[in-house]
Amino acid sequence: MAKRLLFILFLFILGDFYFFQAFITVAKSSVFQSIYWCLDLLLLVGVFALFFLRKAGHEIQRSATSLVTAFLIVFIPKLIAIPFLLLEDLTRIFRSYRPRSILLSEIVLLISVLMLLIIFFGLTRGRYFYRVREEVVSFPDLPEAFNGFKITQLSDIHSGSLSDRRRVRKGIDLANAQNSDLVLFTGDLVNNRASEMEPWVSEFNRLQAPFGKFSVLGNHDYGDYVQWDSVESKIANLNRLKEIHHEMGFKLLLNESIAIEKQGDRISLIGVENWGKGGFHQYGDLAKATIGLNKDTFKILMSHDPSHWDHVTLGHDQHVHLTLAGHTHGMQFGIELFGFKWSPIQYFYKQWAGLYQKHGKYLYVNRGFGFHGLRGRIGVWPEITVVTLRKSD
Repeated sequence: MAKRLLFILFLFILGDFYFFQAFITVAKSSVFQSIYWCLDLLLLVGVFALFFLRKAGHEIQRSATSLVTAFLIVFIPKLIAIPFLLLEDLTRIFRSYRPRSILLSEIVLLISVLMLLIIFFGLTRGRYFYRVREEVVSFPDLPEAFNGFKITQLSDIHSGSLSDRRRVRKGIDLANAQNSDLVLFTGDLVNNRASEMEPWVSEFNRLQAPFGKFSVLGNHDYGDYVQWDSVESKIANLNRLKEIHHEMGFKLLLNESIAIEKQGDRISLIGVENWGKGGFHQYGDLAKATIGLNKDTFKILMSHDPSHWDHVTLGHDQHVHLTLAGHTHGMQFGIELFGFKWSPIQYFYKQWAGLYQKHGKYLYVNRGFGFHGLRGRIGVWPEITVVTLRKSD
């Protein structure tokens, strides 16, 4: 992880010097050039200051959020512009390195301004720009009664970041409008503390499904990322969060399974606690959660972190047909257009958004309902997933 972050910092510095060549072609004033470098210097100082404050044990979450936002505003427009500058430099080789084109530099700066506008939308409206994503997944051994069964999945609500009740309510109404049979929530109800969810209980309690509402915990739900006065207060916080799941009408599955029955047929719904790679806690226990289950039973697993699928679920004795996860948020930044999908998070997680399949087993990674860290979403919009189960021949 540290190496990748250093690589990103290296790209930032390299891209900065490169973009500056286009900038000075248009903005020749030394005042503008000084402002350019002062802003960059402040950003880099902020990065190193937060690094040392974190090492010293200080609470840096709010400052880190502001820094991430500033980093995106400064870095991303430059990153988008660099390929255009590089293409021009390749042509300059064959033109005896003539001066950089003022017109192209102006076009590059215009593209950067447009990117800034997109970022502004993402930081204001994008965080509540809810999109419904539908998938149909077919299985030969799906019980007949569940052919056409619809599941609405929500993930990563992060209630401590939410503020606009009217827009959140629209997202909940949109989820209810899907008229699904089952509502599943795959973790990270809060950022850190159960109290963050208190103002939102009545809103999310409005979610409806005839076959019930079920949930699991995510890595943020355990309160592992804040300092507590005592071990007892941390335990009390988690116990309160479990109560809140109940008050919202959700059955919280803690390394356990439950049968969903319809017209004499049944499927098994399994829920594990958070299991993650790369330093994340591994509270999840799939073996415990599947004790007593028939190997021929059709199984759906809720597991917050998609890395659990690769590292545990695929090779497990029990055949898990469909796993629903979240956690990545699609990094809340990326490009998803005309079937093309990219986000920096893909260099950290192989499965980071959408549907994946291996050996007849499926994983769906929800992009998240809320937001955390970056106070917005740019290109990767908040998601309500609807998965329809089909019986194949």
